[in-house]
Amino acid sequence: MSDYKVEHNIPSNEPKPSHPPRRPDLSTFFSTLELVDTSDEQVHHNVHALPQPDQMAAVYRLLANAFEMMRGRASEGGEGNVLNGMVEILMESANDPPRELQGVPDSFLDELERVPKKSLKKTDVCPICCNPFLEDEYPLVVQLPCHKDHRFDLDCIRPWLKLNSTCPLDRKILLKRKEPPPQEKDDDDGEWDEMYA
Repeated sequence: MSDYKVEHNIPSNEPKPSHPPRRPDLSTFFSTLELVDTSDEQVHHNVHALPQPDQMAAVYRLLANAFEMMRGRASEGGEGNVLNGMVEILMESANDPPRELQGVPDSFLDELERVPKKSLKKTDVCPICCNPFLEDEYPLVVQLPCHKDHRFDLDCIRPWLKLNSTCPLDRKILLKRKEPPPQEKDDDDGEWDEMYA
């Protein structure tokens, strides 16, 4: 539909899609996520930058609202128990936002094991959106490293993993944080002066 038709509320002659979208639009979530995600050094030059609490709360609320919409669709099919727990965790984090994101980096998402279409059954569904994987002509299904049966649409699991580094099914931590190496103590008793280096 052209911008003119939208602005003037003119109905379109274009046919409406035969089925509703598989998941809600997350563009606002991802644009807000860019404000708080300091893991990308190319975007954020200050490695010690911390996001503002209101921005952190907003990003959790946006994803909770999107999952809430998905939960409404899933409850029509009688499922959605996973979403209940996910929405609850997101709302807790929105009410008491952490100082920084606890999610996984994009490199982790890029390296997730992809599930080939030929190994999917017609009864296999995404635990988040509750849609059969094979309903999509080109399914992009990933398997989490915690269990061979923890398979998700990448578009569903990606926003969750950007905020939480746990599997939504068994709550196992998927990415261990590296501890900083212990600082070595100098054996020199004298003071160091950079002027005479």
